[in-house]
Amino acid sequence: MAGQVRRGRSRTAPLVAALGVSALALTACGGGDSETSGGAAGGAGSFDFLVNTENATVPAMLETLSQAECKTADDAAPLKIETVPQKQLDQKLQLLAGQNALPEQFAAGSSPALTKQLAENGHVVDFEKALTDLGKLDKVQPAAIATIESLYGGFNALPYEYNVEGIWYNKKIFADNGIAVPTTWDELVAASEKLQAAGVQPFAASGEQGWPITRMISGYLFRSLGPDAMDEVAAGEAKLTDPEYVAAAQAVADLGAKGWFGQGVGSIDYDTAMAQFLGGETGMMYMGSWALGNFTDPEQNQIGVENVGFMPFPAVAGGKGSIDQLPSNVGLPMTMSEKAYDENAGAWLGCIADNYGSALLEEKQSISGFVADSDAPVDDLTKMVQDKIASTDETVLWFEAHFPTKATDTSQTNAAPLVSGTLSAQEFMELVQTDLDAR
Repeated sequence: MAGQVRRGRSRTAPLVAALGVSALALTACGGGDSETSGGAAGGAGSFDFLVNTENATVPAMLETLSQAECKTADDAAPLKIETVPQKQLDQKLQLLAGQNALPEQFAAGSSPALTKQLAENGHVVDFEKALTDLGKLDKVQPAAIATIESLYGGFNALPYEYNVEGIWYNKKIFADNGIAVPTTWDELVAASEKLQAAGVQPFAASGEQGWPITRMISGYLFRSLGPDAMDEVAAGEAKLTDPEYVAAAQAVADLGAKGWFGQGVGSIDYDTAMAQFLGGETGMMYMGSWALGNFTDPEQNQIGVENVGFMPFPAVAGGKGSIDQLPSNVGLPMTMSEKAYDENAGAWLGCIADNYGSALLEEKQSISGFVADSDAPVDDLTKMVQDKIASTDETVLWFEAHFPTKATDTSQTNAAPLVSGTLSAQEFMELVQTDLDAR
């Protein structure tokens, strides 16, 4: 199974964050003996789980499993959950790592860089090895593994939620206007022209959040320059101000110049953009599969779930990328302590790998990066996303995936001015690159 994960041409890009090695305190210090390495709460014999308070889904699902499919593992090492506010999580993890007292399982830090450095210092389980030893590696989708490797520098986190991204479209509007699903950027532009001429706004997008627009820029870059486009920026081998990068920002700015994101895009928030698409006001929307909950909710979806279609981001003429390389992300990432990992923790990991994907699908109608062996009925749209994930073995990330906080804020804040025409593509890329240079 490990051989099925295409690591491709990509190098592991340096993940940027304002986290100094000294601040991490990752070497053992006072109290860091073997007797304190069994978990944050010192729960010898338990399966301790430290999770951010805001994440209610994973703890609830594990509690459910502990009483059913994972009862044997729970009997041997009872699940013990400790919560901490997200804003305190990184500091807590750093402190525990310095004491060799990380719990058996814990929420990954706010930045992938923290988990990466914990792994480099021997604090995080190598899940490729652990799952191979358990005979469970095939219980994780190859696409999820590829995404985790790109983000964390290795298979160092578990995909309790997994999303693919692309352009969702209104099937009825497309059919009514004789529009075939675009597979190239030129076809996407032509489809948008038809929609605009028919009085339909081509795209819904939240300019207030900004990222639905910047993800279209990275989508264009991955198709034109290939899957390493943003890795090369992170590694300092390319700059956003290089002509081929500016061209991607310009391509998206051109959509806005034609009015295809509508009026006042900068004041459109996430919920409003979603309502525009599900209300039949727009033909398309760039979004991730986390929106399945919106699409399958009849109170929100006025166009009907049967009229929601998905297209991968289209190819760019002469480009080095492929539409088979789906942008993706891992939500609710968790990891496990190498120093606390033992037979009981392994039993929990194996049970999670076997059952979490099915349980999440059955109870929440949500998709994780674990294979779902359940025969629970799902709608056609959810099944389509499952099939997309299962058939994908090379993924790409998103525009800001490797950016520090300041560059991310600059990028997303200036996305609306870019498509509104008050900021040129060159100026947009210069602003973001300035923050990257200041790392």
